[in-house]
Amino acid sequence: MTKELLKQVRVIDPVQKTDTVGDVLIIDGYIQAVAPQITDFSADTSIRDCQGLILGTGLVDLYSHSGEPGFEERETLSSFLQAAKAGGFTRVGVLPDTSPPIDKPALVAQLQQHRDRAKASPHLHIWGAITLDLAGKQLTEVADLAAAGVVGFTDAKPWDNLGIVRRVLEYLQPFGKPVAFWPCDRHLAANGKIRDGAEALRIGLSPIPVSAETTAIAALLELVADIGTPVHIMRVSTARSVELIAKAKAQGLPITASTTWMHVLLDTTAIRSYHTSLHLDPPLGNHKDMLCLRDAVRTGIIDAIAIDHAPYTYEEKVQAFGESPPGAIGLELALPLLWQNLVTTGEFTASELWRVLSHQPAACLQQEVKAIQAGEIAELTLFNPLQTWHINKANLQTLAYNTPWFGQEVTGRVVQVWCHNNLK
Repeated sequence: MTKELLKQVRVIDPVQKTDTVGDVLIIDGYIQAVAPQITDFSADTSIRDCQGLILGTGLVDLYSHSGEPGFEERETLSSFLQAAKAGGFTRVGVLPDTSPPIDKPALVAQLQQHRDRAKASPHLHIWGAITLDLAGKQLTEVADLAAAGVVGFTDAKPWDNLGIVRRVLEYLQPFGKPVAFWPCDRHLAANGKIRDGAEALRIGLSPIPVSAETTAIAALLELVADIGTPVHIMRVSTARSVELIAKAKAQGLPITASTTWMHVLLDTTAIRSYHTSLHLDPPLGNHKDMLCLRDAVRTGIIDAIAIDHAPYTYEEKVQAFGESPPGAIGLELALPLLWQNLVTTGEFTASELWRVLSHQPAACLQQEVKAIQAGEIAELTLFNPLQTWHINKANLQTLAYNTPWFGQEVTGRVVQVWCHNNLK
């Protein structure tokens, strides 16, 4: 029997909307008591002084990329889960763009077996592919995938055939699982690498117009209004997209939306370094876009922040900016960097940030995060907002290090995570 008493820890609970300081007693993975002071505990209880530390509900990542199967040199499933745990995540969603893609029940079962063997690791939510081989033409056997236990459906890439999107919405409606789309018109985006604007001209990279995202969102919203199937809009990156989503929500359309942590944190000015880990898809927004995304996250127009962890090898990323594959790692970096740049500066409250990294992502998956109270499973993250550490190979669990912060010192680190693989 394990008994842990966390003394005078700051408890952030987005479920109960509280931010208090007190003691928390955890016994065998369950919260036994939460009180201003706990004095009734057995002699074999491990006591930790937690003054200055943050205890919050476990973080939830909506979607990220794992190398395995197919690209184990980038990331194995084990390193993926360990990186998630090191970053404070107790649940993490894996996208289906593996090789082979997650488009058959047998692969779902294989990933589930790996998850079940990885004790005390984050719970792995598996997204099932909508189309075979992610080709966007022939639908998978979604009923079989649903029965196999996928958390939802997505191809995690732009669609160019609205007729098939309409068919997908009609076909998936009865299953009652999240359906996620990444809206982008590839014809408008063309071969662009940076968001259109003054910075694109200054840097000299080919631009991607805002309309590449907004026209696709507008079309998707029209289909949702027509058919009524709830959808999740992934990777929102522009201010105009926020306006469209806000209007659709005001009209009662059944949608949720997410942006990524790097789009909230940075804008196009960061690309002046030409660091290939800043080559993202969709690209970083202009300063107005970043500020609008922050406001939309804080006010709930954008429901959640996703990590969209995308590991690549050193060789893949050491190319010219436009030739490198888009994406960056983030599972171990998101919480400390967001805390340092948004909470420490006073732009977000601690509760606001925790809500969009925990409670709200779970809600987008039609799940719930339990309150920090007696009797509940201890699905928790303990975070030290003042601990400094260097981002290097020795300090990262992920196999990849494609991040613009590599080699730098960051403030804030996860101390401990309580995970339970029996979460559903």
